[in-house]
Amino acid sequence: MELLGVRVEATSNSPIVLLRETGGRRRVLPIFIGGPEATAIALALEGIVTPRPMTHDLMKSLLDELGASVQLVVVTDLVDGTFFAEIRLEAGGEVHVVSSRPSDAIALAVRTGAPIFAEEAVVEEAATTIDDETDEQASEEVVEEFRKFIENVNPEDFQS
Repeated sequence: MELLGVRVEATSNSPIVLLRETGGRRRVLPIFIGGPEATAIALALEGIVTPRPMTHDLMKSLLDELGASVQLVVVTDLVDGTFFAEIRLEAGGEVHVVSSRPSDAIALAVRTGAPIFAEEAVVEEAATTIDDETDEQASEEVVEEFRKFIENVNPEDFQS
């Protein structure tokens, strides 16, 4: 999956993260997320460094310090409208799987450069197909919404 970005869904005024298949039908998987996670993802995508580390920056630092690396993240399930994910880590030659909210897994993946995947059953159930013309327009809208979102984020808001 490729991370298209974060935007605010118009009807509910709630942040969503948009993932798109890199091949095949190029379906788009929208996942509603919380405001702090949307901000964390948006800041990382823009390369904005906050004066103090945010939670996902801290997670990355802890993993780095322990010699662990994020191999990939996977959106694994959708149950009663709630998405589930896993972070697959490698440490000391062993693979570890940690349950996660998709928003946290994606925020960590953005910081580590880890690939993002989604189980086919989740994509089949929750993704939408967008034709190429609509896809280009939607991508432009996502970029514009993301710019608006990031313009209102102030790194100093995260000082403690």
